[in-house]
Amino acid sequence: MELAHSLLLNEEAYNQLGEVQKAEFIFDWLRYLEKLLLATSRNDVKEKQKTLVEQLLSLLNSSPGPPTRKLLAKNLGVLYSIGDTFSVYETIDKCNDLIRSKDDSPSYLPTKLAAVVCLGSLYKKLGRMLVNTFTDTVGNILKAMKSAESQGRYEIMLSLQNILNGLGAAATPCHRDVYKAAKSCLTDRSMAVRCAAAKCLLELQKEAIFMWSTDLDSVATLCFKSFEGSNYDVRISVSKLLGTVLAKAIISKHPGADAVMNDGNVETRVGSTDVAASQHMLVCALQELGNLLHSLGTTVAPLLQDSSAGILDSVISVIQHPSISVRLAAAWCLHCIAVALPSYLTPLLDRCLERLTVLKSSPEAVTGFSFAVAALLGAVKHCPLGIPHGKGKIIMTLAEDLLCSAVQNSRLSAQRTQAGWLLIAALMTLGPAVVSHHLARVLLLWKCVFPVSSKDLETEKSRGDSFTWQVTLEGRAGALCAIKSFVSHCGDLLTEEVIQRLLPPLPCAVNLLTQLSSVLKTYGSTLKTPSVVYRQRLYELLILLPPETYEGNLCAVLKELAADLTASDIQVAASAFLLPPLCHQDDLVILSPLLQETDHRFIEEQLLLGNGIACGSLEYDPYSIYEKDVEGDSVPKPLPPILSVISSAVKLFGVVCAHVGEAQRLFILEQLLDSVKHSKGARQQIVQLHVVSSLSSFLKYLAISKGNLGPEEMRRPALALVMGALESPNPLLRCAAAEAWARLAQVVDDGAFTAALAQVSFDKLKSARDVVTRTGYSLALGSLHRYLGGISSSQHLNSCVGILYTLSQDTTSPDVQTWALHSLSLIIDSAGPLYHMQVEPTLSLIIMLLLNVPPTHAEVHQSLGRCLNALITTLGPELQGNSTSISTLRTSCLLGCAVMQDNPDCLVQAQAISCLQQLHMFAPRHVNLSNLVSCLCEILLDNSVLVNLCSPYLLLRRAVLACLRQLVQREAAEVSEHAVMLAKDSREELTPDANIREVGLEGALLTLLDKETDQKLCHDIKETLNHMLTSMAVDKLSFWLKLCKDVLAASADFTTVTCVDTMQEEEGDKGDDASVLTTRNDDKSYPYTNPRWATRVFAAECVCRIINQCENAHSAHFDIALAQEMKKRDSRNDFLVLHLADLIRMAFMAATDHSDQLRLSGLETLLVVIRRFAAIPEPEFPGHVILEQYQANVGAALRPAFTSETPPDVTAKACQVCSAWIASGVVSDLNDLRRVHQLLVSSLTKIQAGKEALSHLYNESASTMEILAVLKAWAEVYVIAVERHKSHRQPLKTTTCSEESVRNGSYSSDGLLDLVHTDLGTLSRLWLAALQDFALLTLPSEFASQLPVEGGAFYTAETSENAKLHYYNSWALILHATALWLTSTGFVVADPDEGASHLSRPVTPTSMCQGSSSGATVKSPEDVCTDRFHLILGISVEFLCSLRSDATMESITACLHALQALLDVPWPRSKIGSDQDLGIELLNVLHRVILTRESPSIQLASLEVVRQIICAAQEHVKEKRRSAEVDDGAAEKETLPEFGEGKDTGGLVPGKSLVFATLELCVCILVRQLPELNPKLTGSPGVKATKPQVLSEDGSRLVSAALVILSELPAVCSPEGSISILPTILYLTIGVLRETAVKLPGGQLSSTVAASLQALKGILSSPMARAEKSHTAWTDLLRSALTTILDCWDPVDGTHQELDEISLLTAITVFILSTSPEVTTIPCLQKRCIEKFKATLEIKDPVVQIKTYQLLLSIFQYPNPAVSYPYIYSLVSSIVEKLQEIDKRKPEDTTELQIFQEGIKVLEALVAIAEEQHRSQLVACLLPILISFLLDDNALGSATSVMKNLHDFALQNLMQIGPQYSSVFKNVMASSPALKARLEAAIKGNQENVKVKIPTSKHTKNPGKNVSIQLKTNFL
Repeated sequence: MELAHSLLLNEEAYNQLGEVQKAEFIFDWLRYLEKLLLATSRNDVKEKQKTLVEQLLSLLNSSPGPPTRKLLAKNLGVLYSIGDTFSVYETIDKCNDLIRSKDDSPSYLPTKLAAVVCLGSLYKKLGRMLVNTFTDTVGNILKAMKSAESQGRYEIMLSLQNILNGLGAAATPCHRDVYKAAKSCLTDRSMAVRCAAAKCLLELQKEAIFMWSTDLDSVATLCFKSFEGSNYDVRISVSKLLGTVLAKAIISKHPGADAVMNDGNVETRVGSTDVAASQHMLVCALQELGNLLHSLGTTVAPLLQDSSAGILDSVISVIQHPSISVRLAAAWCLHCIAVALPSYLTPLLDRCLERLTVLKSSPEAVTGFSFAVAALLGAVKHCPLGIPHGKGKIIMTLAEDLLCSAVQNSRLSAQRTQAGWLLIAALMTLGPAVVSHHLARVLLLWKCVFPVSSKDLETEKSRGDSFTWQVTLEGRAGALCAIKSFVSHCGDLLTEEVIQRLLPPLPCAVNLLTQLSSVLKTYGSTLKTPSVVYRQRLYELLILLPPETYEGNLCAVLKELAADLTASDIQVAASAFLLPPLCHQDDLVILSPLLQETDHRFIEEQLLLGNGIACGSLEYDPYSIYEKDVEGDSVPKPLPPILSVISSAVKLFGVVCAHVGEAQRLFILEQLLDSVKHSKGARQQIVQLHVVSSLSSFLKYLAISKGNLGPEEMRRPALALVMGALESPNPLLRCAAAEAWARLAQVVDDGAFTAALAQVSFDKLKSARDVVTRTGYSLALGSLHRYLGGISSSQHLNSCVGILYTLSQDTTSPDVQTWALHSLSLIIDSAGPLYHMQVEPTLSLIIMLLLNVPPTHAEVHQSLGRCLNALITTLGPELQGNSTSISTLRTSCLLGCAVMQDNPDCLVQAQAISCLQQLHMFAPRHVNLSNLVSCLCEILLDNSVLVNLCSPYLLLRRAVLACLRQLVQREAAEVSEHAVMLAKDSREELTPDANIREVGLEGALLTLLDKETDQKLCHDIKETLNHMLTSMAVDKLSFWLKLCKDVLAASADFTTVTCVDTMQEEEGDKGDDASVLTTRNDDKSYPYTNPRWATRVFAAECVCRIINQCENAHSAHFDIALAQEMKKRDSRNDFLVLHLADLIRMAFMAATDHSDQLRLSGLETLLVVIRRFAAIPEPEFPGHVILEQYQANVGAALRPAFTSETPPDVTAKACQVCSAWIASGVVSDLNDLRRVHQLLVSSLTKIQAGKEALSHLYNESASTMEILAVLKAWAEVYVIAVERHKSHRQPLKTTTCSEESVRNGSYSSDGLLDLVHTDLGTLSRLWLAALQDFALLTLPSEFASQLPVEGGAFYTAETSENAKLHYYNSWALILHATALWLTSTGFVVADPDEGASHLSRPVTPTSMCQGSSSGATVKSPEDVCTDRFHLILGISVEFLCSLRSDATMESITACLHALQALLDVPWPRSKIGSDQDLGIELLNVLHRVILTRESPSIQLASLEVVRQIICAAQEHVKEKRRSAEVDDGAAEKETLPEFGEGKDTGGLVPGKSLVFATLELCVCILVRQLPELNPKLTGSPGVKATKPQVLSEDGSRLVSAALVILSELPAVCSPEGSISILPTILYLTIGVLRETAVKLPGGQLSSTVAASLQALKGILSSPMARAEKSHTAWTDLLRSALTTILDCWDPVDGTHQELDEISLLTAITVFILSTSPEVTTIPCLQKRCIEKFKATLEIKDPVVQIKTYQLLLSIFQYPNPAVSYPYIYSLVSSIVEKLQEIDKRKPEDTTELQIFQEGIKVLEALVAIAEEQHRSQLVACLLPILISFLLDDNALGSATSVMKNLHDFALQNLMQIGPQYSSVFKNVMASSPALKARLEAAIKGNQENVKVKIPTSKHTKNPGKNVSIQLKTNFL
């Protein structure tokens, strides 16, 4: 194909190709040429113009197909418009000659058509230049039209449109002729010609004034005529024409316009007497009003509150209208109002119930208001806040009353009966929670409505008259409907017992069904409709019930069904509603667009109604008014009973036939077949339709339930029925039959049978010549493949494909082509890899057809598109390949897409886009993204509703969006750029919406989202925008925020919300938050005008998403100082924190809107902003944060949510924001904080009255939600207040708190706590009540009987299910707060009257919170505390032991913190300590939490609780020992019992031992962090050579926490028990040391090593090591442990040098200092320890030397000489040598200085310990070394800082030693005059200096002694 890419046609290459390839080659060349001409310079074009024109004109004679001729014409036009025009007249003449030609053969037709198209293109491009030739041309074309066939007429109309467009006003002379021709075409039999004529006339009316003046009438008449027998495309085109012409007439004030508008050939003229018409108008008005209100949502509130408009009263006034249709429409309108405004639901319901009760004697009122109540009950499921539970009871009572009083007044019998059952049926939609309370009464009514036995039924038949039977049938049908409603809405209540009570009336109901015909005969035809309704209701109920429930009646039902399906009196064919569910969804596309989704679905449905095809309407079945409708806001449309009974019968037949015996089944099938054979004419078609539908339904049911058809004789009647239908003239029936054909093969499940079916299809297709048979059997072949996965032999596949190839080229019948190609697409899809052999020929066929099938046959092109799509899917990722064959296939696919993109039919364009989408998925590099995006944008902006109705094809817009959505997932930025480039490059005519230049594709999509109503499309737009936001929002931050802001601001009543300056505000009136709303009346036009609330909600959600995206991006997004600095560096940098004012403003605008949904989104946005920005400091005002300046805005945004009329869900959300704001610490001034605090206080006052006090507009569970939201908010504030109070009480340990302490200028640390404290008495009672409620609600179902009858403090028993969810959302924080409060009181029960007022009734059934006024027995304080303790513990354990997957991190953390708080106080600790089983259970639960939750913070919190449990156990053991000693003070010590675990034996029983459970848990933590500790993993319990590792910060914390717990365990055991656990504890502690002893810079110890040393110290100094019974065993074990540490040094595989010597030496030192001497003084161990110190002293690393000296110092100072002396003897000499060595070479840097200083300290310490006789020796060693470092005056001046420091240090030490050991000192001085002289000189020279320096020398003495050393000294 590359050869085609040149300016001139490469004729050499062209001539070598075959026919099909030639056509492809030409098309590709023309496509390339179109782009090339625009890009080539004018001179180059002129140079080659002559040849090029010749080549193009020669193509005219080569029979170009439609797409080729279109391109050819386009190129000719462009060529002449760029190059010279002198030969253009020749070209025009040539074209005219071709048109005049007398050759009428089909082969010459393409040439003629191409000439027509070329003329159109030339005149369009060159326009008035050709003005002198145009009359001839037009005359010639119009003359040709007289003899033209439909394709010719189509092309001529389009060509004339182009000619008119190019010539403009100059074409006036021909206007009348063109008008005349177009008029005749507007009623052409070809729909495509009608469309083309409409386009031509639309062009004509621009200049032809007569069309909208003098001829307006005839144009209108013509258009109405054109609508007759039209299709959707024609209706769209002609509507546009008529609309445009009328609009022009009105604008130009032409008098004819009004007449047309009023009359317009519409049949019904509205007259005052015409009630029917006025009733239609009312129905229409009410439905439109309902839809409008529904879409406006809560924003419509002000309109409904406006009494002058009186909307509600008007609607309610027509509820008693004489027409039932109007009553139903009014009821539906009320339903819409209630869904839009949930707060109106209960008042409306009350009003209607009251009217119904009062006007019980008016038939209209009874039906009207019962419809209204039913419609309102149907609205409840759309209103999450529900209605009060008690309404159910009122409705049920009223319904019973209506049913009972029906008999009293015959005038009202029917109405009351219907109303009663309608109310009961509607009541069922409220679900099990409500219905369960009324079920017994409903079942009783159900039982009474039918006679008890068949005998009673017989006697009943002989009584009564036509009227009583009418009422009876109405009642029974109603009862059936109520039970159906019960079964479908209350599935949870269908227990065995209830089913048993439902069943008894069923046989009687069926019995009556069989008797209906005789009743009809007896009492006349007035009973016809009631009897049909009765049938339908019974069938509907039976469809829902399992067939087993009416087993005994199956045969009777089946007979009735067969009779219904073949009844002789059915007149209406109902295929449009019966068959679509039985066809395969994918096959419906080949049928008429009637079944396709369009924007005009409503109008199109009305048309069906007009065409005698039945369409739904509410009055056919009032019971559907409460059902949930699929379409959302459109009215339910039940079918007429006569049709819906057939529909139900068909469905039920499938079920029943599958459950009867085989003989019965065969009999029925034979019977149905006979009835089809024996009926005639139109009736035969109807019977066939019903019978085949039933059979399809049966086969479908069998296939889905994996059933079998039964014996072979069943196949014959089934096959005969299906084959008959495959040859039916009704295309829908053929479609359903093809599906049944495949299902039949599926349920017979026999290869031979399937092959036989395929063979039948082949034979039929080969022999048949009629369209019907060929279409039916070709689809049957495709279906067979679809269900049986392709019949696997390739030979079979070849035969199928061969036949379909032939059919698809049958140009005589587009229908055959369409069906055959559709079938081929199914085969390609199902054959999968098997199809690869066929891909090339199929692709050639598709391209050939695409290039040749006339555009008038759009349905063929659509099928071709499906085939191409299936082929692309089959090739899949192979399309990426580079081989020649793949490359050719890919080029052909792209070419096919290009042809379809140019097709005028929108559905074909949709196919093209879908194919390109597939290609982009499999071979993205080969799809030109720029072209694709520009094509998508043009369609979207051109065809979308926002510009004009150029192509309101919903399916095309859907295809565009689906494609865009896929593109932006990979390449969002590129797509966005291409769209903007297109907008900038495009000339005006291309983009009517220039908006995209400013707002980009994203903005255009937002606008589209606001205009679209189709749910699927809106979903795709949102997804596309979300993908774009995710990948681009951070880089285009300002752009995205501006988009969101424009959408949100366009609707606000004010344009800006200014940020109040904090300073100003403090001077002014603090209370006035309203001042933040300053309105700005500038006329800045927003790109969005009043967007709908749903769009604004989406914009608010986008803001939250943008904030989340920024969290994962640069840290500067949340750091204002850094952001400002980076912005200065490069102004293109953009960070979120710089837009904070906008974020607050957007949240504010949303939170204060009229729409409740938007308010919720706004509050959520505000919450996100507070959480993310609360901690960011304000650089200009140290000690303040940036959010502080917005406190007035936050207050103003929250205040409206606390007004009395605000719905509970908004208030609940606002409470959450309040507590987040207070807890965030942004506002430090208590007075400022009080504003928001006050809102919470007001809520608290409101909820104190418990569940009774709150709104009666909604369900009780809504009150529960609000109460709990308030309590949770207070709990959060209290928790934060307590935490702050604690952190302020403790001295500031780290620098992080300092900022906060600065900030709290006016902030006493207890300020927030004081604020809460006022209400704490009330709160604590309410919190405890809520927790008790929660505990009751979470009890397992078997304890349901123990629950209080009236419910809990905050929920009613009836709404407990709904309330549970709200308790789940809030219990955890309340639990934490309650635990903190109990901790603060130390579990001392306060005076019952403490705190604020009581609740109005006992808070909880068990008066657990004291202060109860009931006469229950008063509990002792101890009992109350115990109750509270167990409540908190019980809730925590219940929650933690079975963590649900949806348990939030916050809940788990809060629960663990609550346990920590609980165990902070002695009393609860004593409870846990004294109850070992409780402790073990808690430990097991915590172990499970640690195993199932990976979060480090949760694991740490769990470990803290474990530590507290162990502390509690220790305290308990200590207490028991103490009391035992006190009690047995006089007795012998030996007789004391052993306390602690392990008792006398030392055994620990798993499951019964607290210590064992703790060990398990700690091992779990340690082994997870350090798998090497697990001997099973490492293969040996000994030392394993692994490199030590540094753990993550979280890992280190966990390990350290576990070690702390381990070290505490011996204290919980008896001496014997401690012996049992010691090896494990030591193994783990030393293991951590070994695995994490990494060398760190500066000799620091890693935090885990520090923790293990700390733990070692704790273990070694345990009293158990000294206890009599365990002393020996401990000593042995500790020696082994020391040996293990010493072994760590010895090389294992040469890896010893990896471990940190300092860590190991410190561990040895801990052993030496913390154990009893006998552990470390045995010679073998002592010798090894000394060796380690010696070896370490030799290490050159200065840090190691310093640390070694420090450790030795502590050993040398050990009070027991047995321990310290051996070290002194062995190591002093080498220390002195080291110091003398330093002395010789003088220290060069601070580290050497430090080594020297530490060494001197060791010697000084020795001097202090040494015995008198050795002391002089040591001092004699020490003094010369010190004196040698003294400097004289001169040297001191020029010395380095190190030498100066050394001089100071030496001098200072000498000054101390001198006086201490004066005699030795004098002796040394005397024996060495040189030393003495040096010392004196130094003292004298530095006399002044010393005075000054002594204070500083204290600091400089040890500069290297950092944090890690302090740690170290803690262990020793």
